[in-house]
Formats: sequence, structure tokens, C-alpha cells
Amino acid sequence: MATRRCSSSNVPPAGLLAVPCLLLLLLAGVSNGQLQVGFYSNSCPGAESTVASVVRQSGSADPTILPALIRLQFHDCFVRGCDASVLIKGGAGGNNAEVDNSKHQGLRGVEIIEGAKTQLEALCPGVVSCADIVVLAARDAISFTGGPSFDVPTGRLDGKVSNLRDADALPDVHDGIDALRSKFRANGLDEKDLVLLTAAHTVGTTACFFLQDRLYNFPLPGGGRGSDPTIPPGFLSELKSRCAPGDLNTRLALDRGSEGVFDTSILRNIRNGFAVIGSDAALYNDTATVDVVDSYSGLLSNFFGPYFRQDFADAMVRMGSIGVVTGRKQGEVRKVCSKFN
Repeated sequence: MATRRCSSSNVPPAGLLAVPCLLLLLLAGVSNGQLQVGFYSNSCPGAESTVASVVRQSGSADPTILPALIRLQFHDCFVRGCDASVLIKGGAGGNNAEVDNSKHQGLRGVEIIEGAKTQLEALCPGVVSCADIVVLAARDAISFTGGPSFDVPTGRLDGKVSNLRDADALPDVHDGIDALRSKFRANGLDEKDLVLLTAAHTVGTTACFFLQDRLYNFPLPGGGRGSDPTIPPGFLSELKSRCAPGDLNTRLALDRGSEGVFDTSILRNIRNGFAVIGSDAALYNDTATVDVVDSYSGLLSNFFGPYFRQDFADAMVRMGSIGVVTGRKQGEVRKVCSKFN
């Protein structure tokens, strides 16, 4: 949307619309502090290409880091907003930072963000925030896994707070559909966003640690414990053969049969009962999310819509706008991503 300028050619006569014109000038000043595509085009022209290069090299050496970088943005943005608070390490007082919360179990990719930050500090000292690097790295990781390429607005500052208990608000593999919807709504996201962002599980793996309760300790209607009764018997046997009781470390694909390809297979698996983790399966327990899953699962959606790749990119941009910090009183550009300045 273009911004109308109050130049000498369009300033109204005295007394007529003078206040609205002043407001336009004030709003223009406010907009300069908001996110925008190409925010670093003048202050650090090589910012985005530098991040992309680091992500590409890291992904070439270890392809599993690409899904991890997507997860890293989700874990950052859903706690206090997209402010790089998840990168802060606990201080001398112990494990009291956000990242120390068990909800961040198995989080990877922090070293990739730090690597990009080191290069950017050499290139443009004190300019590019860690919060923006997290979002850019996730965007590039999506592209390098075969997903859509898209622009993301930048201009975030790094937050100045990182608390252990703040991460309690993160969605969890044990969450039912009501809890998931509530946590997404708290961040300004709806059921469509919930389905689309969950579909990031089209690439990547999970550890058996996150399946133990669903396979062996699921609360049953009669009061006992066992396996989630909604898992098809054949698939249950398959999962148990991969994840024995007490096995916490074995990894298996989140998108059964298509873990290496960015596509809608994850949604078809959810629809057909082959969701690996409970929170994915929960999407087929509510009419609103069922309708969204079904809308992208049909073979004709690629031709007539809805268009999964574009909608997924839009959902990532919306998530990247959660709780951003743009004011210097509330934020900073860290010199090192793991430490406040």
C-alpha cells in the first residue's frame, strides 16, 4: 500500500484537512519503525544473502538441520514473540533462561544462527538482529527443502528478556485440539494457520521420546493406560517396532513415506490416521481443522486451490510477525545472539 506524501503539491489550504495531513506525517514516522521487506537493503545490503549462504552450507553438510531451523523459528515466535529470546543462554544463576524449559527439548540450529551473526557483525556491525536472522534462516531452510521461496519482512529487534517459565505456553505433543486452538489464538493465529504451520512436519523427524506416552502410557476411557486407541492397528505395530518402551532417542519421520519432500503428504497422513505425534493427529478431531486439512489433501487443490505452498508461506510470514520488538527501549541488536548486550 503506497503512502501518500504531504508535499508542497498536495498540502491543503490552511484550516482544511490540516490535522489529517499531520497524522499522515506522524503515521509515516511510525511506519519506519515497523517491519518491511528489504529492511536492510541500505544498511546491510548483503544481510539476506549472507544468511542464505550459511544455511545452504549447513544444509549441505547436514540436511537434518534445515527442518530444525524451521522449528527454531516456531519455538522463538510462540514465546514472547519473534525476539530471539530462545537463543539466550542461562546465566550464572543456573538454567533459568527460556531455552532451558523442557518444552524446548531437542532444539537445534542455534549454532547456525550464531554463525550467520558472526559473519554479519564483520560485514555490518550492530545492524542485523538475531531475531531477523532466525526468521530469514527458517525461510531459507524451507526453500532449500523444496518448499516455496518467499519474501519476509525484517526490522525486528532482539528482546531483553528470557525467562524459563515463559516457554510453558508452547504447544505440546500432548495437546488436544482445544489447547492447540487456544495457544494459536493467543498469538493471533487461526485454525487455518494451525494446520498450515503443523504441515511444516512434512520434513524432519522426531525422537521416540515424544511418542512414549502415546504408545504406552495413553489415558484410556476405563481409567487405565495403554496405546492411543485412535491409531490404526497396523500403524500402531509399526510405531512400536520403531520405538520400544523406554527408547527416547531413536528418530523417525514425522511425514510417513515422504519425509524428504516438502509436500502435502503430511496432511493426507493426518487425514488417514497416520499422524506420528498426538498433536498432529488432533487436527482431525475438530470440524474447523478437518475442513482445512481436507481442503489441501485433494489432488485438485494444486490446480484449483487452495494453494498450499502460497498459503504456507503466508502463514510463516504471519507467525514471523508475532510480538515483534521494533522500539529501542524494548529491544536491542545483540552483538552475540546468546547474550544480552
